[in-house]
Amino acid sequence: MFAVCVLILVLNALFCVECNPSPVGDVVVERYSTPAACPREVKNGDHVRYHYNVTLLDGKTFDSSHQKGVPKVGLIGEGRLIAGIEKGIVGMCINERRKVTVPSHLAYGAAGAGDVVPPDATLVFDLHLLDLWNNADMVVTKTISTPKDCRRSIMRTDFARYHFNGTLLDGTLFDSSYAREQTHDSLRNTTYNTYIGMGYVITGMDQGLLDVCVGETRRVIIPPHLAYGEQGAGKDIPGSAVLVFDVDIIDFHNPKDNITVEIISKPEICNETSDANDLIHYHYNCSLMDGTLLFASGNYENHQEALLGADKVIDGLDQGLRGMCVGEKRVVTVPPHLGHGEKGATGVPGSAVLVFELELIDLAKGVPPGYLFVWLGESPQELFDSLDMNKNKEVPEEEFGEFIKLQVAEGKGRMKPGMDPEEIIADMFKNQDRNHDGLITPDELKLKVEEDQEREAAQHTEL
Repeated sequence: MFAVCVLILVLNALFCVECNPSPVGDVVVERYSTPAACPREVKNGDHVRYHYNVTLLDGKTFDSSHQKGVPKVGLIGEGRLIAGIEKGIVGMCINERRKVTVPSHLAYGAAGAGDVVPPDATLVFDLHLLDLWNNADMVVTKTISTPKDCRRSIMRTDFARYHFNGTLLDGTLFDSSYAREQTHDSLRNTTYNTYIGMGYVITGMDQGLLDVCVGETRRVIIPPHLAYGEQGAGKDIPGSAVLVFDVDIIDFHNPKDNITVEIISKPEICNETSDANDLIHYHYNCSLMDGTLLFASGNYENHQEALLGADKVIDGLDQGLRGMCVGEKRVVTVPPHLGHGEKGATGVPGSAVLVFELELIDLAKGVPPGYLFVWLGESPQELFDSLDMNKNKEVPEEEFGEFIKLQVAEGKGRMKPGMDPEEIIADMFKNQDRNHDGLITPDELKLKVEEDQEREAAQHTEL
């Protein structure tokens, strides 16, 4: 008989461990809504933020954080809350709801609390845990997805563009770059742009974005002491809130970055390469770092044309087009300070890193700034005699033009590319016909090099 009684007592004890409600000391806990996953439970020393309704046993509500509109924040295990709540809240998960029945000796005891809580009253708390953190908590990062090829990750002083969703621990959305006003080209919503590790964003985000790659999606969980603290921010981020950011890195760069050039293919024979003042034609695709295509030369009838060094294209592209052979293909990555800068351009987001796929189609070598024609070797010793083809000591514009065209045809000289040859000849003749009589005479003719030397000498004399 004694053995049977012991067995019944043991079974009753096991059953009571699993039953709901269950006693915690003199506190009774009923867990009536629990989340599917609970990565962390409340323990002594933790801070909590929770909503509550508190009633007497007759169901009369005498206090409610819901009615106040502000959750309660407390430190567990330090005696700052009534003893029954400290016992009853231990073990809770984020988004868990539980009913905690607190006897009077673990609440307000025989004294009660003014006219609100009678003496020796048992209290019933309906709790909803919103936040949980500890002063020892650090930023937690979780990689959701990462690109296969990550050649470079964010470091301190880098400037990053990223999309994000920001939520509280209970899943409440408080901000999202995706939901902001769209850019003018409607290609992307407005990204969040900032320097990393320099205090432009909350400390936790500064830490959470280090070592992340372009194209990576990362979750950053930030305790309040590394976010907005006890004060919160605006109406959407309450005080003492743990923040969760799901971040998608669009691109990043450093203000000290130069362009990067990756040669894809190059012809075996390359006798000359592009340089400043050359006129070139080329194919291109222009994309963002995430692969979004912005522009392509294939969408236009003609090849793209540029006179290098003449501010006809952005600085980074101008640099990236130099040193190319006809037929060469390369990929040039341009940081925004060598592209369209913080403001962007039509179809280009502000502070965007641009990727150009380039192919050089043809190349016309240029002339130095200020020149319309250059000799490819030494000029004739007796230049006027060479110009004066009929030897009458005067050269009209027609005779002058025939001579210049002959030098170009024989590979002895080069006119400025991209201009009408007849216009070049007319300008050159006008420069030499100093008395404007329609003829060049021996005393009028001077090479531009000689003119420049005379001008420089005159300036030194004035000084």
